[in-house]
Amino acid sequence: MSGIRSYALVTAAYWAFTLSDGALRLLVLLHFHALGYTPVELAFLFVLYEFFGVVTNLLGGWIAATTGLRSTLLGGLALQVVALGALSLLDPTWGRAVSVAYVTGVQALSGIAKDLTKMSSKSAIKALVPQDDSALFRWVALLTGSKNALKGAGFFLGGLLLSLFGFRYSLWGMAAGLVFILLGALVQLPVAMGKAKGKAAFSTLLSKSREINLLSAARFFLFGARDIWFVVGVPVFLSSQMGWTFTEVGSSLALWVIGYGFIQSCAPALLGRFTGGRAPRGGAAQVLAFGLAAVMALIPLALLFTPLPPAAVVLGGLAAFGVVFALNSSVHSYLILAYSDGDKVALNVGFYYMANASGRLIGTLLSGVMYQMAGLPGCLWTSMAFALASAVIALWLPRGGKEVALSQVKVEVGGD
Repeated sequence: MSGIRSYALVTAAYWAFTLSDGALRLLVLLHFHALGYTPVELAFLFVLYEFFGVVTNLLGGWIAATTGLRSTLLGGLALQVVALGALSLLDPTWGRAVSVAYVTGVQALSGIAKDLTKMSSKSAIKALVPQDDSALFRWVALLTGSKNALKGAGFFLGGLLLSLFGFRYSLWGMAAGLVFILLGALVQLPVAMGKAKGKAAFSTLLSKSREINLLSAARFFLFGARDIWFVVGVPVFLSSQMGWTFTEVGSSLALWVIGYGFIQSCAPALLGRFTGGRAPRGGAAQVLAFGLAAVMALIPLALLFTPLPPAAVVLGGLAAFGVVFALNSSVHSYLILAYSDGDKVALNVGFYYMANASGRLIGTLLSGVMYQMAGLPGCLWTSMAFALASAVIALWLPRGGKEVALSQVKVEVGGD
C-alpha cells in the first residue's frame, strides 16, 4: 500500500499545482490588463513560460531518469512557490518595460515548474502503481483525467481571488498552500522514486520517425490554433468589449476548459461510434482538423453577418471549437502510441509534447499581436489558418499503424 499512498500524495501535489497554475495565469492576465497593458505586452508576459515549457518537455524525462521523479516533482513545486513569491514583490512604481521584463522572467520559472510537475506526476503511474491491478489502473486514469477540470477551476479561482483579495495577497495564499503540499511530499515520497538504472543518450531525445515528425507538426499547429484566441484574445475581449468582471471572465474560461476536459475523457467512446469500435487512424485527424478550421471560419463570419449578440456568438462558437478540438487532440494522443515502438514510447511522447508546447508558444505570441492588430476576428482567422495547416499536414499521416486499445487513450490524452 505504500506505493498507492505515495501516488495519492503525488496526485494531490499535481492537483494543487494545476489549480495554482490556472489561477496564476488568469491573475497575471487580468491584473495587467486592468493596469492598461496592451495585448502584445500581455502576450510577452507568457513568452518565457511557454518557451521553457518547450525545453522542459524535451528534457524532462532525461532529467528524471538521472535524478529521480521525487527530485523533479519537489523541484517543480519549489519553483512555483518561488515564482509566486517573486511576483508578489512586483512594485507598481516600476516602469512598464521593467515590469514586463521582471514578470516574463518570473513566468519562466513557473513554466519550468509546470512541466516538471506534470511529467513527474504522470510518470509516477508506472513507478508507484501495480500494473497488474486493472481496477486500480482505471482509478489512476480517472485521477489523471481530472487535470482539465482542475485547470478550469484554477481559472475561476484566479478571477475570484483577484476580485476578493487583490494581486499580492492572492499570490501569498497560493504559495502557502503549495508549501504545505511540498513539505508533505518531501517527508513521505521515497527517495529513489522513478530513478532509472541507466539513462538514454542525449542524442536519442529527437525523433527520427517520419510518422512522429508529421504528427508532431500537426500537433504544433493544433495547439497554436487554440492558444491564438485563448491566451489573450477572448479574455481581453470579454473584459474590455463586453464589460465582464474578473470573476465572470474566469468563470467562462473555467467552464470551457472543464467542458473540453469532459469531452476529452469521453473521446474514446465517442470516436468508437464512428469507427465501429476500432482505433482511429490518420484520416480521423484530417477530418477533425478540417472541421476545426470550418468552425473557426464560421465564428467571425457570424460576428459580421448575423444580428446575434457578439458574446453569444463567441462563446457558442468556441464551445463548438472545444468539442472538435478535444476529439482531435484525443486522436493525436492515440496515434503517438500507435506510431511508437515499445522501447521508444517515452522518447517519442517527449518529442511530441515538445511540439505541443512550441505551438502554445507561437500561439501565445500571435494571440497578443493579432488582437492588437485586428481585434478578436484577427485572432479567429489566424486560428483558422493554423487548424487548416494541421489538417493539411495530417493528409500525409499513414492510414495504418499498430493497434492500441482505445482504453489506453484515456491515460495518455490531455497532455497539454
